Parts: sequence; structure tokens; C-alpha cells
Amino acid sequence: MPDRAQEWLALGRRHLAAGDAAQAAQALQQALAQAPTRLAAHNLIERHGLAGAFTEWMGCNCEIAPADDIYRFFENHPASVNPLRDYLADGWRTLSELMLLLEQVDRPLLKVGHCLEFASGHGRFTRHLVKALGAQRVTVSDVVADAVAFSGATFGVQTHLSSSVPEALCLAQRYDLVFVLSLFSHLPAATWPRWLRCLYGLLAPGGVLVFSTHGAEAARRQRVSLDAQGFFFAAASESQAIAAQEYGTAFTSQSYVRARIGEQLGPERLIHFAPQHFWQHQDAYVLMRP
Repeated sequence: MPDRAQEWLALGRRHLAAGDAAQAAQALQQALAQAPTRLAAHNLIERHGLAGAFTEWMGCNCEIAPADDIYRFFENHPASVNPLRDYLADGWRTLSELMLLLEQVDRPLLKVGHCLEFASGHGRFTRHLVKALGAQRVTVSDVVADAVAFSGATFGVQTHLSSSVPEALCLAQRYDLVFVLSLFSHLPAATWPRWLRCLYGLLAPGGVLVFSTHGAEAARRQRVSLDAQGFFFAAASESQAIAAQEYGTAFTSQSYVRARIGEQLGPERLIHFAPQHFWQHQDAYVLMRP
């Protein structure tokens, strides 16, 4: 079967080179059905606008980077019967969850002047954010160079390569919204509060920082015991590109997060808390700069 799938993929490429879109689509649909060739076939279908492309009905660029760890997570998840659809739908779900959260603090997403998506990965969410705001109002930053390069080339957004050291991050611009999904759910105690201070510092006056954590309910589901401060870290994650000691899996109680906000920024900066808001799993915090 893998050999046959590679033959279908090669046939699809030959039809594309010959300008026969209909025959290419038929061959690539065959390659799409097999795991070893699924992503390559998908990207050819999307890139050339062939029949069956997700882009046609989602209204955004649906190419997926070969090195995308989040896509691989869906592809290898036993509950995912259509990892391409699940991956793309998950980004759309995140957009709806962010929009609802921002409405609750009277900061509608569509009125945001410029947004920084930090720890953006390979664009699972970025593609949907660009559809909402336009590429010119979006900057992405990630510590993985391949992720930043893919998002810039594919979605046309501004990009900035991040650092594993918070104090080394240098961005001249200030943002109306800094969105940090599932970074603080991976940070060790040594960098957790430092990244909080760093990212809050990127806000323009009146801007909001939105970030998520693995909170008490996530810890309960995973049978994780928090320490006396309300923190737990394990050096393991889905990422194949970042060292596990820098990017593992972290769980934090609400009291731990509030304490770090109070120490680093002042407790009055927290304007909203929403438990289990993202993916019915991660807690959401919203901080505002006066």
C-alpha cells in the first residue's frame, strides 16, 4: 500500500506538470487516503486549487507545513479519523474561542489594530487569524525557525524569530493584542514568570495579553499533583523541535498564576479569568495595560 500511494502521488505530480488538473485531482485523492502520502497530496491539492481543496470552502490558505508537530499530533491520535479536517477545524475553533473571550472584556477582535501571535507554531491558528484581520495586522513569533519561515511565506504575515531566553526577545513594535496560546502550559518554573513579564511588556497602552494554562481541571484529568505553590512540570511534550527542559508540560493552579501576576505586574492587571475556556481544557487569563 505505501508503494502504491507513492505511485499515486507521483502520477498526480505528472498530471499537474502536464496541466491536467482533473486527472491530477483524481490521482492525489488516492494518495490522500494513505498516511505516508496524505500531507504531501493535501498540500498539492491546496496549492493548485484542485477539486476537494479545503481552501475553497474555508476561505483561507490551508497548506500545512511538513514539520508541523500539531498536525502530527492529530495524525497519530487514535480518535482522529480525518486528521487534516481535525487540524484545520481546531484552528477555526480557537478563533471562535478567542473572539468570545475578547467580547467579554469589550475588546472585539475585529477592532484590534495589530496582533502578535506568540509561540505561533506552523500556523494552525494563524491562517484563521489572517482571515479575520488581514495579514498586515498580524505578526507571528516562534522559537522554531522553520515555523516562522513557513508562516511568513504562506500567510504573508510579519514574522520575528523568538528566543529561549525571555530577556533576549527584542521587538520594537507594541501590540493591541498579544495572544499566547498554550505556551505557559509548557514552561518550567525558571522561565514562567519571566515570559509573563516579557510578553506583557509588548502591549501598547490599552492593549490586552491573552494566555492559557493547564489549570486545576486539567491537572485533575491527568492525575497530576501540584506542589505547595500550585505548580507541576514534566520534561516532555509533543514538540520535536524544542528541548524538553525548555518546553515540557506544565500545570498551574489559579492561585499560582495570580501570584505570579501580582509579583511581576500587579494584581490589578488581571481583568478576566475563564476556566477551561480553550478546547474545554485550558484556562484563559486576560491582562490589560493601562
